[in-house]
Amino acid sequence: MVLLYVHTRFLKGMHNFGSHAGSPPNPCMAAFTAAQRGISLVPALCIHLMLVLAVVFCQPAQGRAQSYDTINVSNPFLHKTPVAVTAFKALTGKQAETDIGEKARRILHEGLAFTGYLKLVNPDAFLADPAQTGIQLRQINFRDWTGIGAELLITGGVEADQGQVTLKLRLFDTFNTKLLKGKVYTGPESQVRRMVHLFCAEVSHALTGKWGVFNSRLTFVSTVNGNKEVFTSDFDGHNPKQVTHHKSISLSPAWSSDGQWLAYVSYAKGKPDIYIKHLEQNRGTVVSRKGMNISPAWMPGQAKLAAALSFSGNQQIYLLTRNGEIIKKVTSSWGINVSPRFSPDGRKLAFVSNRSGTPQIYIKDLDTEDVRRVTFQGRYNTSPAWSPDGKKMAYVGIDKNRIDIYVTNLASGPGMPVQLTRDQGDNEDPSWSPDGNLIVFTSSREDNSPALYVMTAAGTDQRRLMRMTGRQTQPGWSGPMAQED
Repeated sequence: MVLLYVHTRFLKGMHNFGSHAGSPPNPCMAAFTAAQRGISLVPALCIHLMLVLAVVFCQPAQGRAQSYDTINVSNPFLHKTPVAVTAFKALTGKQAETDIGEKARRILHEGLAFTGYLKLVNPDAFLADPAQTGIQLRQINFRDWTGIGAELLITGGVEADQGQVTLKLRLFDTFNTKLLKGKVYTGPESQVRRMVHLFCAEVSHALTGKWGVFNSRLTFVSTVNGNKEVFTSDFDGHNPKQVTHHKSISLSPAWSSDGQWLAYVSYAKGKPDIYIKHLEQNRGTVVSRKGMNISPAWMPGQAKLAAALSFSGNQQIYLLTRNGEIIKKVTSSWGINVSPRFSPDGRKLAFVSNRSGTPQIYIKDLDTEDVRRVTFQGRYNTSPAWSPDGKKMAYVGIDKNRIDIYVTNLASGPGMPVQLTRDQGDNEDPSWSPDGNLIVFTSSREDNSPALYVMTAAGTDQRRLMRMTGRQTQPGWSGPMAQED
């Protein structure tokens, strides 16, 4: 079990850390307990990890920003905010601290760039080096940073002692000469990546009001020795782990809301069945009714899922318990009904049906039973994906034999969809990040081989997510991982 607690020795001297000399003890110490909420604890075996979370280093009011104009990450014409990330200071002068600091800086750099709304300033343009001159507010000449166009500045300090690493990280508003966020994290060197990503989440929250993607994960399908298996990874594609070993065809992985369960389809028994699996415990079930059992999708916040089953004839959508028992039939119309996806509040269900003659996306209100058609542009539309706020839907459309990703505004009713990908291979399987800022998808744009890519919700900054052996498809983004007590 991971241990999370406030470093009391550090708190006693907190009023002198990152503040002007002689400042009195700050009353915001009382806010420590409340400020710890939202931090995810990572399970670890035989590791006692101390993540020391120091709230904003408790600057006096005149030395700390009370607010920051939040960035509207959904703006398609977003101006990326320039941020300078400096070399980390070795706090006791050890070479090990310098090496760990460079590793942490690189992780921080990659994490901030991943957001799509921050632009990292080239270190060659830096006019100062806080690793030498000091990383605290009073030690920084902000004109050195506004002069090169950096609107934000991040400094870091590293202390390494007896296998433990302490990172002291600060985010500054250079134009207002304010400290926006300050945190201290302590743990073994193996947790440096985790500690840096916790700070990235703090940066995201300070700038956008959202915690970002840093506590989320991905699932996807990859080929392994000619078979298709389900994998998981960190939000940025790092640390991929194979989940299934059926040596068959496994498809359509879907996260439960708490991130503890996966549902997926496998042909391990010769036909498509739905496997419901707990990722940490050796338990689960298999939905193996007559015919096809496909398209699992979890109901938000519930131990229930929807799936398309054909035991009674055509594919129809059913609501199931986590044990695979049928609760009720959701669709009963003529034709095939597949690919269910719940709205974020769980009160509506999007699905694909050919009831009008060609595959189109519909939404059913689960309270009123009303059904409305969403897509009208194009003869083939599938793979619906709700945005986290429920206002938009991404989907896959085929037009002139080209497979691309579109997004439509649900609040305004039927209208012209926005095409996010074009003229770069086939693009499929959209899935939104939990903050609604990014979309992960499959594309064959490179060497005509499917791989995972990511883009902003406006379709900008399209880049390959990861490189690993095999072909990767069908990505699914989790919500924030469940916290451990």
